[in-house]
Amino acid sequence: MSIVLVVEDSPTQREMITDLLRGSGLDVTIATDGVEAIEQIENHCPDLVVLDIVMPRMNGYEVCRRLKSDPKTQSVPVVMCSSKGEEFDRYWGMKQGADAYIAKPFQPTELVGTVKQLLRG
Repeated sequence: MSIVLVVEDSPTQREMITDLLRGSGLDVTIATDGVEAIEQIENHCPDLVVLDIVMPRMNGYEVCRRLKSDPKTQSVPVVMCSSKGEEFDRYWGMKQGADAYIAKPFQPTELVGTVKQLLRG
C-alpha cells in the first residue's frame, strides 16, 4: 500500500485530506509543518507528499526545494495543495519542483485522482 505524507498546519484541512486519501485506500502519515515533514521524510520516505504552502517554521516551497534537491528524495512526487490559487503561485510551486498543484478549495475527486495518477507514474 502506498504511503502519503500530508503536510498541513490547519487541523481541519489535515483531517479532511487524510480522510479523503484513507478512504481511497491509501496509508496516510501527517506532519503539521515543514520542519516536521523534513524530519519524517528523513526517517521514513513516503511514496508521495501532499504539501501546503503557508505554514509555520518552514513553508511548502522550501520543503519542496529540499526534497527535489536531495538525490534520496528527488523522485518522490509532490502535490502542492494551497489556498494560494493565483497563476503566479502555481507557476512558483512548479518551479520549486512540484509535480502537481491543486488550489483550495478543491474537489475531492481532483485531489484523489491527482495523487493516484502520480503514484502510478
